[in-house]
Amino acid sequence: MAGLTLYTNPMSRGRIARWMLEEVGADYTTEVLGYGGTMKADAYLAINPMGKVPAIVHDGRTVTECAAICAYLADAFPNAGLAPAADERANYYRWMFFAAGPLEQAITNRSLGVTPTDDQQRMVGYGDYDRVVSVLEAAVSAHPYIAGERFTAADVYVGSHVMWGAQFGTLPKLDAFMAYIGRLADRPAHKRASELDDAAMAEMQAAG
Repeated sequence: MAGLTLYTNPMSRGRIARWMLEEVGADYTTEVLGYGGTMKADAYLAINPMGKVPAIVHDGRTVTECAAICAYLADAFPNAGLAPAADERANYYRWMFFAAGPLEQAITNRSLGVTPTDDQQRMVGYGDYDRVVSVLEAAVSAHPYIAGERFTAADVYVGSHVMWGAQFGTLPKLDAFMAYIGRLADRPAHKRASELDDAAMAEMQAAG
């Protein structure tokens, strides 16, 4: 398929979308946007009114939000085999959107110093941080990959959260997390994506 553009910044969640694009083997062009500049300009706000990256535009169709991008690309490029069969998608959807909802909310709130009280825990989708970590630990321990025995688009999304959490200290370096990271980090597509984003980051820093 032609006409696929990634809008990103190498210091953002755009790295998740880049990894997914490399996994599916798509031909795509890249538009690197700057925070507070081109990311908030009218041209990009017409694509994503949130003024956030990443976004992709594929043959005139816009997709934002990393989990949605991963799921969309898995379906748009079925030959990559990154979406399970319909009768095998329960864990695929469950854990992808667990990461997009409870996991990200719990990590964000903890990073901002927000700790829900016992009463507030009934109101927030994740309950409390420790429970989220425990549930995630059990999930990555149950199978080699988050949805089962094989790598899927859900591993791109969930795995990115676990990798960053371990790297930046927002998740503990539990044995289960480190083993899961080890199964993902050596994937050729992940290495290619990291090299492309690292090069883009170096270019941005050199430009000042």
